[in-house]
Amino acid sequence: MGVDVLLGLQWGDEGKGKIVDVLTPQYDIIARFQGGPNAGHTLEFEGIKHVLHTIPSGIFRNDVMNIIGNGVVIDPVILQKEIKQLEKLNVDVQSKLLISKKAHLILPTHKLLDQASEIAKGKQKIGSTLKGIGPTYMDKTGRNGLRIGDISSVDFNKKYQKLKEKHFKILKESTLLKNLDSTESEFLKSIEYIKKFKHIDSEHYLNNASKNGKKILAEGAQGTLLDIDFGTYPYVTSSNTITAGTCTGLGIAPNKIKKIVGIFKAYCTRVGSGPFPSELKDEIGEKIRQVGHEFGATTGRERRCGWIDLPALKYAIMINGVTELSMMKADVLDSFEDIYVCTHYIQNEEKINFFPFDLSDDTKPVFKKVKGWNQDITKSKKESDFPKELSAYINYLEKELEVPISIVSVGPNRSETIIR
Repeated sequence: MGVDVLLGLQWGDEGKGKIVDVLTPQYDIIARFQGGPNAGHTLEFEGIKHVLHTIPSGIFRNDVMNIIGNGVVIDPVILQKEIKQLEKLNVDVQSKLLISKKAHLILPTHKLLDQASEIAKGKQKIGSTLKGIGPTYMDKTGRNGLRIGDISSVDFNKKYQKLKEKHFKILKESTLLKNLDSTESEFLKSIEYIKKFKHIDSEHYLNNASKNGKKILAEGAQGTLLDIDFGTYPYVTSSNTITAGTCTGLGIAPNKIKKIVGIFKAYCTRVGSGPFPSELKDEIGEKIRQVGHEFGATTGRERRCGWIDLPALKYAIMINGVTELSMMKADVLDSFEDIYVCTHYIQNEEKINFFPFDLSDDTKPVFKKVKGWNQDITKSKKESDFPKELSAYINYLEKELEVPISIVSVGPNRSETIIR
């Protein structure tokens, strides 16, 4: 069997966790392939609302194995807290979670480096979650990092002290160091805790599973427009959030990838700094934020809201090779008589229909008005229940994006999902 991929096509927060949860019964294995606890995948079902940061979104389903792949960076403290929360819900995490030996560790000093970097940038700050993600990936590419497989080594403490001393030299006299002792003690306790979970050579495990007919879904974090290479650099994350990241983040060969599911909202949001051409800095944007509960699942920060952006979506579909789409949060637009679609940009007094190298603050959107459905769609149980205006909106997007929309979400709950 091959590997299917599910990932976000915007600036993250598209609703990936919900769709992974919905699709999980079709799969034997769910595997995260990049990112870290900067992710916040929200699942709602049977009166439960839960946010996952590191653990794959298949963890609530029975008979499904969940793998944290080598491309993920892990904060042991956050992972332990996440596991403890799941255990309160009677989820047997230990029997359903495997961790790649090659996944890198986020140290307490990585988080201090993250804070110091943002402070130094001043008004040009990236808008980091301050979880230590960037500095951890920097140590990975700089060949200094510590990995899950190292924690069982007899010289782990020696390796840890060496990396910590390197960080001290960078931080020098920073006042941020004053809080290190308490966080370091918690970190070392969590290292001991995660030793009891099974650590695997994930690339061998996944390829053998695929060879033996197991169905695998690779779960992405963040979104395509935050990709380190193809996103709105430098306002991006530190990993490859695109389909190609599946190969390096799990050890899966490109020819093993089959279906690629792209997730997008019926509108658009962004957290943190960076360009956002279709952003609405008015009462309409605020209305979308409030109705859509657009506040970060990880940081609680307000998400910036705007209309859907077709040039950006087409770009994301191209980069990822998307084969089918899932449209999320259509219900948030229930009370609009008219909605708008960004079809082009104006840049340097020229009208363009593609995602450019330099998406600056001077890039202006060109909008097309589309008639809204202006009615409650949350009670819809099948596609034929949709108002004709919603069906027209879906058909318009399919024509423009040239990819079928196979799933439409009409509410946050698992049950509020229409498969077309």
